[in-house]
Amino acid sequence: MNPLSVSLSIKLATRIQKNLKNIEGVTVVISPPFIYLESVHRVQNSKKIFSLGAQNVHHEKLGAHTGEVSIPMLVDLKVSHIILGHSERREEGETDEKINQKLSATIKAGLVGIVCVGEKKRDHAAHYLNHIEAQIRAACAGVSKTKLGQLVIAYEPIWAIGTGVVATPEDVHEMKLFIEKVLSDIYGRNAAQKVYILYGGSVSGKSAQELFTKGMVDGFLVGGASLRPEEFIQIAKSVQHI
Repeated sequence: MNPLSVSLSIKLATRIQKNLKNIEGVTVVISPPFIYLESVHRVQNSKKIFSLGAQNVHHEKLGAHTGEVSIPMLVDLKVSHIILGHSERREEGETDEKINQKLSATIKAGLVGIVCVGEKKRDHAAHYLNHIEAQIRAACAGVSKTKLGQLVIAYEPIWAIGTGVVATPEDVHEMKLFIEKVLSDIYGRNAAQKVYILYGGSVSGKSAQELFTKGMVDGFLVGGASLRPEEFIQIAKSVQHI
């Protein structure tokens, strides 16, 4: 729920776009609040250096759903990616069933769904892995292997979001391997490799390089650092050789 005005959203998107022009081989998606999508789209449309994402969506195309935003509305603004099941929305009561409905609708519309999974805390018996697996399996129910190119999994340990605490590269690598295993069990190894796996949780310009090289993720779901253009660009540079 940042920034606080249309003018600030335009300024932020413009600064990021200006500095992205020298970065190659990196897909950058900016996902502002709904009310700024049109403004950021106008910035995007001038250069088309970054893609446009939404922070959420309703699974129905239209109807009596006051306060919601539908996929056709987002498509009209050239949105190509939608974040689904963010931990903050799960905390508000969003269920695995709702996330699955949203992912199915997103994929059917030809857009990319970024499904967030993560645990509140870790335990020595590694029960948190069962929690992550359950989230993935529930979200992917009914999604065919032919559509996996439209699926991104973002691992965001809740204990690391906005806390300044960052999972170690070893933690991140372990989870990437585990997510790959779950997807391979569902779809087969070759199909599972189509899914990009991101890390999100207090990612900074300082931590990104090591998390990328040692954690071996495919990229990042960036939170607070995206409000600081110079730091955001530093994160983008850390994955430049993708």
